[in-house]
Amino acid sequence: MATDTGYATGANHDAQTIRRRNIAEQGTNGQIEHKIEEVEDKKLKKKDRSSVLAFLDEYEFILAPIIFTLLSFFTRMYKIGLSPIVTWDEAHFGKFGSHYLKREFYFDVHPPLGKMLVGLSGYIAGYNGSFEFKSGETYPESLNYTAMRVFNASFGALCVPVAYYTARELNFRRPAVWLVTLMVLFENSYATISRFILLDAMLLFFTFTTVLCWARFHNLQKESFSAEWWLWVLLTGISIGCVTSVKWVGLFCTALVGLYTIEDLWNKFGDYKMPKAQIEYASHIVARVIGLIVVPLAVYMFSFWIHFLVLENSGPGDAQMSSLFQANLKGTEVGKDSPLEIAYGSRATLKNMGYGGGLLHSHVQTYPEGSQQQQVTCYHHKDANNDWFFYPNRNQPEFNPEAPLKYVADKDVIRLIHSQTGRNLHSHEVSAPVTKADREVSSYGNTTIGDEKDHWTVEVVSDAASRDRSKVRTLTTAFRLRHTALGCYLRAGNVNLPQWGFKQIEVTCTKVNNPRDVYTHWNVESHWNEKLPPGDPGSYKSPFVRDFLHLNVAMMTSNNALVPDPDKQDDLASQFWQWPILNVGLRMCGWDDHIVKYFLLGNPAVYWGSTASLGFFALLFTWYLIRWQRGYDELNQNDIDQIHYAGIYPVLGWFLHYAPFVAMARVTYVHHYYPALYFAILTCGFVLDHITRPLNRAPQWAVFTVLYGVVIGLFILFRAISFGMVGSSSQWSYLKWFDNWRITD
Repeated sequence: MATDTGYATGANHDAQTIRRRNIAEQGTNGQIEHKIEEVEDKKLKKKDRSSVLAFLDEYEFILAPIIFTLLSFFTRMYKIGLSPIVTWDEAHFGKFGSHYLKREFYFDVHPPLGKMLVGLSGYIAGYNGSFEFKSGETYPESLNYTAMRVFNASFGALCVPVAYYTARELNFRRPAVWLVTLMVLFENSYATISRFILLDAMLLFFTFTTVLCWARFHNLQKESFSAEWWLWVLLTGISIGCVTSVKWVGLFCTALVGLYTIEDLWNKFGDYKMPKAQIEYASHIVARVIGLIVVPLAVYMFSFWIHFLVLENSGPGDAQMSSLFQANLKGTEVGKDSPLEIAYGSRATLKNMGYGGGLLHSHVQTYPEGSQQQQVTCYHHKDANNDWFFYPNRNQPEFNPEAPLKYVADKDVIRLIHSQTGRNLHSHEVSAPVTKADREVSSYGNTTIGDEKDHWTVEVVSDAASRDRSKVRTLTTAFRLRHTALGCYLRAGNVNLPQWGFKQIEVTCTKVNNPRDVYTHWNVESHWNEKLPPGDPGSYKSPFVRDFLHLNVAMMTSNNALVPDPDKQDDLASQFWQWPILNVGLRMCGWDDHIVKYFLLGNPAVYWGSTASLGFFALLFTWYLIRWQRGYDELNQNDIDQIHYAGIYPVLGWFLHYAPFVAMARVTYVHHYYPALYFAILTCGFVLDHITRPLNRAPQWAVFTVLYGVVIGLFILFRAISFGMVGSSSQWSYLKWFDNWRITD
């Protein structure tokens, strides 16, 4: 029988032989052999090697992101303090951080979360807010700018592990997961922009976390209403709130999650297998309203609440806010010692009460068209051109400063005379320069020359301090000004004049009589009259919600005014079509030999590869669509879902972040493409993962290894533009592949 020679493991096979000592034997060819011992050593080594590989494979999801993250901190922070000067937009965001440390109210077009984090970095670094952050200026020794940059760079570094786990949640296989991670890790533009005191690293981080939370939330659809499902719904909402609170570009990410939610609810609406369909469907709606609408809005509003709470002192941005808000700031001049009730002969500033409204303003420049009379605008900065005198109308006796005081009352017909030029606030049957349906408002004549078209009727709307509407009071009285002859109302919407009007807000006389139109509401902000005693109108508070809405509209108005100036050349600006093909870069500082130079340019492999993948995905999608129409069923439901959620949604995310800049009239720069680039990278990961699935393990890894090498190699080649170029830029002339890559002169 053969039973004595056949063994499953060899565990009982000639135990004496297995345990025998390592005794050398003479082989037939005269060489020394270690027969049994050599076989056993090989088995042990193979077993040890396989156990190590099994361990690495099992814990790859922990070990790999740790390694990637360490590399990410290196690429974002290596030589981060090399340049001691204020670089590029550090001049803006460093200054905003200073305002938080000094608790001075300021105005900016972006929401406050990112800038508050900049202020926090300064606080941690021991900075007192005294530096002015002038562009190109050397940092003082007392300011630890390196620590502030490190704080900011941490957000950029943490994008890498988030990208890794996002690719896993999108069900990419390991080679594609690593590729996506390496494309983020070794993307030169991401590494460069994360190294400075800017908002972009924070914006990217919260964009990445939003996509991760959304992907995890989607993968838990079969576990709806579980604790983990609720956790990721709420985390998605918090992340949406954070990304929107850094920059409004985050709204595009919000739109992506919103479109997914609409589709998801629509699919559930048609799911007849859903138990207790009506109740469960209503629960899904409520859950998403809470998690994806209420929570993000609460986070967004909370950032403004902290913003108002911290900035308690008067500062350079006061004029953007309502008069009551300004009057409650410490150190403000608004309302300070201002007489309470307005009298004829009083000099005052008039604030438009619409959201984002400014001060009624005039200057010596005239309209280039229409009446060609002196311009009247709304202006957010305080100067003497905002001052107006309250005078009686021309049918009344001429104003006598020595006569007894007479107060301006509801329904009074008055004239407003510009204090600097002596001209009357005027309107006539001439179309407004931009809003053609309204009438033009100008400054015309003087105290003696004029007509009935200088007359305005005061119509009191409300008073925050009193139920008595018979008089006009500083700060608290809201009133409208109706043109006595034409019947139209003085209005200042959020329409900006062209460059000839200095981009200030257009003031018109609207024919529409809408008492609820807050853009036709005005209040007296500052008031001077030596014959009247000082009052204390600032004791009345402005409600938070109104301040919140007011500031957001002001931000929107200022954003809309950021359009290219045809009379000026902006060497840093670029066009949308240049970004995906890496046609242009950006010099972040001066280019003198003694300055450490940084050039904002992407990794060619990342940019060109991700852009090509967008086109390839379109071809791939079209191919499958045509074959599906012809009756082919090569894709199962899992394949379709993978294309849908891991392919279409990243492409949609890219489109939502890129297309608005195509239609946008405002000035644009290369960094506006960075959120869209991330979605292009995810698309690249999907495309390569999809087309390499049929390959065996060895050729698949060979393909990806080559791609890893190209991405890493090009990052190393262009590392100087990220880590800093010291000396003459001519040293790096070999990096100037195209004329628009202005690395060298």
